[in-house]
Amino acid sequence: MSEPAITPALVAAHGLKPDEYDRLLGIIGRVPTFTELGIFSAMWNEHCSYKSSKKWLRTLPTTGPQVICGPGENAGVVDIGDGQAVIFKMESHNHPSYIEPYQGAATGVGGILRDVFTMGARPIAAMNSLSFGLPAHPKTSHLVKGVVEGVGGYGNAFGVPTVGGEVRFHRSYNGNCLVNAFAAGLADADKIFYSVASGVGMPVVYLGAKTGRDGVGGATMASAEFDASIEEKRPTVQVGDPFTEKRLLEACLELMASGAVISIQDMGAAGLTCSAVEMGDKGGLGIKLQLDAVPQRETHMTAYEMMLSESQERMLMVLKPELEDVARAIFVKWDLDFAIVGQTIAEDRFLILHGDQIKADLPLSKLSSSAPEYDRPWVETPPAAPLPAFPAIGALDALRALIGAPSYAHKAWVYEQYDSQVLADTIRRPGMGAGVVRVHGTKKALAFTSDVTPRYVKANPEQGGMQAVAEAYRNLCAVGALPLATTDNLNFGNPEKPEIMGQLVGALKGIGAACIALDMPIVSGNVSLYNETDGAGILPTPTIGAVGILADAADLIGGLPQAGDVAVLIGTTLGHLGQSALLAEAFGIEAGDAPPVDLASEKAHGTFIRAHGKAFHACSDLSDGGLALAAFEMAEGAGLGVSLTAADTATLYGEDQARYLVALPQPQAKDLLAQAAAQGIPAAIVGQFGGDLVTFGDESAPIAALSALYRSAFAKAVA
Repeated sequence: MSEPAITPALVAAHGLKPDEYDRLLGIIGRVPTFTELGIFSAMWNEHCSYKSSKKWLRTLPTTGPQVICGPGENAGVVDIGDGQAVIFKMESHNHPSYIEPYQGAATGVGGILRDVFTMGARPIAAMNSLSFGLPAHPKTSHLVKGVVEGVGGYGNAFGVPTVGGEVRFHRSYNGNCLVNAFAAGLADADKIFYSVASGVGMPVVYLGAKTGRDGVGGATMASAEFDASIEEKRPTVQVGDPFTEKRLLEACLELMASGAVISIQDMGAAGLTCSAVEMGDKGGLGIKLQLDAVPQRETHMTAYEMMLSESQERMLMVLKPELEDVARAIFVKWDLDFAIVGQTIAEDRFLILHGDQIKADLPLSKLSSSAPEYDRPWVETPPAAPLPAFPAIGALDALRALIGAPSYAHKAWVYEQYDSQVLADTIRRPGMGAGVVRVHGTKKALAFTSDVTPRYVKANPEQGGMQAVAEAYRNLCAVGALPLATTDNLNFGNPEKPEIMGQLVGALKGIGAACIALDMPIVSGNVSLYNETDGAGILPTPTIGAVGILADAADLIGGLPQAGDVAVLIGTTLGHLGQSALLAEAFGIEAGDAPPVDLASEKAHGTFIRAHGKAFHACSDLSDGGLALAAFEMAEGAGLGVSLTAADTATLYGEDQARYLVALPQPQAKDLLAQAAAQGIPAAIVGQFGGDLVTFGDESAPIAALSALYRSAFAKAVA
């Protein structure tokens, strides 16, 4: 089959700008083959090279005494004591999920699970952060159903508990939903596997499922905006098989235990190309591949298709040659493909053979570490205008506006489709803050959360980025966990627009400052740019995934309020309503500044909560919806009423930061207030749990009626 001629139109279709193509020509000194053009396109696109964000990602704090491995590997590795490590990462599968919601979301889950077990960890928990357009938009219901089914279908069949996440709706996601998937696993700290190839003449081995044509060009598609041609992109979406992935997990862990593995890398974005280049580049080696040896499930596949296919459930490994038979036997036992497809070479070459033809012969190091890197122009987001006047609203009508909105309604419709109990170690399920999983065979537990408030980030990127980390910190503290580290998933629009690049820069400044102040270094992450449709970008959405540890699972703050408990508010309430959930949902007003974040107060208040958690029946951090929504959610979860003394909108629904609401008996509450006063921590009794009414000031309504609204609104919105 003859290859197409390399034309400016073909170069542009591969996402390479004219100056980038000139750079390519300068590196190889000739016109590339079609396969070589595809390889450069895959390695130099935004999704794989981080060319617009690399400069700013380097400013993030990535080290600490708890960090074993920071960014740059398949996932981050953090020490949890006793010779154990938690390995975790978050990644996006946004564009594929909009085009083909079920498979896009399912393969997003599959890809993040592979990132974790590639490093030698057995996955123990998953989360997801989902952003959709307005419920009334014609595509939203289809997307929500498909994505949730895809997440559940893959995770449930693979056998990993989904323990947390978030779902939001906003018109900015009408043409570009976000699907961010998180996974965490456990490994022995001295048995971590990395992707650095070593040794010359070592066999390069293909493991797992066969290669097909699904996902060809997926990474390039993920680095472009959407337009009217979106439906034509359906073939670039991968197809997943969780049962094959489960076998691949078991085979890989058995293979790692055999001592045969020198290095291993999963085939994710850009498939065979990216995995081979990254392994060679990190080890300072070249790679020679013979594509005739690649297991294929379709006939007459070209070199271009094999190199760029993103077929799922595949790995690439550099193997100790003397253990080839041992390794092969393991994969045969698990009914998976095992094929030697190449070898490491001393020269700096990426040599691709198909039949007796050389399809690509490139300097390997130039594909990865020499990818373009841009210092894109950016402008600061202008200060937010003052909050305009808004109509008066009754305290309980305000609550109804929030709990009847799908972004804040009860999410059981979503998480009941996920298995949160598989593996039998989940001790706090989705639905009330951070998820918690027991570290099997020990007293320890790990807590997981995912947070961001995109409205804040748009209004004030630096404070919004800071707040995302601070809220993740609070969610972990609220279950009694010591925050350990974070992963980020930076979802933004087109970085070639200075105002969008300014959002990214500002958010990273805020994220970095908060991670330093709260001792939560970033150990892994993902950047997803060009989330735009017809030139309109999404709300900036830098999702923060965070992990914390309970030295003893018995210290979990995981209960519910009890009748007669007093409600104590920790933190200072000034009544900040700018960019608040109430104004957005009740009046459609998204105005004013984001709430300011005081990192010293965040740390002090979180430390106080963890120190006194044994006294609490329940604890929740205050975020969207402020005091009123937190109190209602705690009460509703326990089937109780709640009475708050406050009656004014700002006190009830303001979104001041560094705040927690705790429920505890009256005698312990007096002691808590005394301890808080002694330590300079703001604390006050703001109400009481019990009865069957929700009372704010002098307004009351039956908890049963409010609960019915809260538990039905989500399904009604997406039905």
